[in-house]
Amino acid sequence: MFYQSSLLLVMWWFLFFVFCLRWTRSKKSPVDRPPAVPGLPVFGNLHQLGSLPHRSLRALAEKHGPVMALRLGRVPTVVVSSPAGAQEVLKTRDLAFANRPDSSLADRIFYSSQDLAFSKYGEPWRQMRRIGVLHLLNQKQVHSFRKVREEEADALVARIRSAAGCPVNLSDMIIDFTSDLICRVALGQTYADSKGGGSQLRALFGEFMELMGQFPVRDYIPWLAWVDWLSGLDDRARKIGLEIDALLEKVIDEHRRSKLTDKIDTNDMDLVDVLLSLGDRNDDDAPSSTNISLTMDNIKGLILVLSLSLSLSLSRSSSFPFHLYLVSTLLQDMVAAGTASTKATLEWAMAELIRHPEEMAKVQEEIRRVAGPKGEEIREEALEGMGQLKAVLKETLRLHPPGPLLLPRESTESTELQGYCIPKGTRVIVNGWAIARDPALWDKAEEFLPERFLGDSGAGALDFKGSDFRYLPFGGGRRGCPGSGFAIAAVEVVLASLLYHFDWEMPGGLSAEEMDMDEVFGLIIQKKSSVILQGRTKPHF
Repeated sequence: MFYQSSLLLVMWWFLFFVFCLRWTRSKKSPVDRPPAVPGLPVFGNLHQLGSLPHRSLRALAEKHGPVMALRLGRVPTVVVSSPAGAQEVLKTRDLAFANRPDSSLADRIFYSSQDLAFSKYGEPWRQMRRIGVLHLLNQKQVHSFRKVREEEADALVARIRSAAGCPVNLSDMIIDFTSDLICRVALGQTYADSKGGGSQLRALFGEFMELMGQFPVRDYIPWLAWVDWLSGLDDRARKIGLEIDALLEKVIDEHRRSKLTDKIDTNDMDLVDVLLSLGDRNDDDAPSSTNISLTMDNIKGLILVLSLSLSLSLSRSSSFPFHLYLVSTLLQDMVAAGTASTKATLEWAMAELIRHPEEMAKVQEEIRRVAGPKGEEIREEALEGMGQLKAVLKETLRLHPPGPLLLPRESTESTELQGYCIPKGTRVIVNGWAIARDPALWDKAEEFLPERFLGDSGAGALDFKGSDFRYLPFGGGRRGCPGSGFAIAAVEVVLASLLYHFDWEMPGGLSAEEMDMDEVFGLIIQKKSSVILQGRTKPHF
């Protein structure tokens, strides 16, 4: 009896001690974790993402709050759906959230994630970012490609005219435009030939963007990695990685041979020429003006492999220089993402204008008034006076941002977010799509109202730079998209050309309400069905 009483007393004191310890720790750490969304064992909340994760996550945020915790398999994740939370992630604590999480798909396709978009935060990423901002995507360089943008826009108008007023698959024609434009700017030529090389290139990068929007099981539940093999995801990644790598090796070889035989004018340089010229400025072991050092450590460390399971073997020798590696990774970012985002934005803009004919009439009146009755082509200097056009584009990007979920970040240290404790290694996702459709922030948030962006105050003062966290079509912070200026310049001139030269309507007597607006989720969110319209040539007035 005495033994049992003693045991109960010891147990009681032990429980009391545990309670006191926890209470003391809670007093020392008053910051709580974000509210957690209940999930399943092992899988966590993966089953709740659905086919359109940006919509599913908004629905969960409406129930659990604008900062909520999920568990995607084994990965602790925080989803942010408010401007205040986005500002803290992208600006206030930008450095703490500057890292990217591991991605098996990016590892396979982007040379172990050593590209501008997916690489870990550190000196290699800072070098690529510096090159991209200072040498490839600065305002002067973007302006230098104006002639290419205008020529490709004119070619698109000519292809539509050749249809003689019959229904056209505008989506296919926009893909032609975007892929030819990006390839001319980045690679120096369109890579379209009589054997269908251009179509194959477009299909390759289209499949690439769809693939990068997938959720590999191995990233979230490692012991179920065999599911990726069984579903064909591994094989798709292997095939696409090999094809993209072969294309980029071909491009680099062509440019290196061309440099030996031709003297290229600086005004005619494409982005490969620019990058190769940067590499040529380097001494063997000295840092260049771009802070790139061609040491053997750089060369060996950045010649990365991509195999079937972890990487694909690159057929490059140990003398493959660092600046050529940079060419490959930066070109993958620009060609793939640039093609898909420009195409998606133009599709959504035309679809919304068809569904809102009164808005189309307003913007067409403006374009035709500013460009004049005798204009044969739209030139970029005329775009400055087209406020309605710019408002249409801003509203399109509000409702249909190319990346509805900003690329995930990962905390490099334990920090705070909106008063909650965020442990080191937590994945953080900003739902820019949900923020841009929040009825507490936007009047008639689900409606297409370009007028909200007119004027110099309120929403009219918003830009694409991510400085206002209600509106993040290109992200923000140090890992925001550096190519937004180039993308906007291309979309504006094409959209103005399409609306200046043609009056658009649904084919076959269909009503505008019958336009399918369903989405397909990927790295860039796409319209599910093609935009098929009938364009009647508008006689100049």
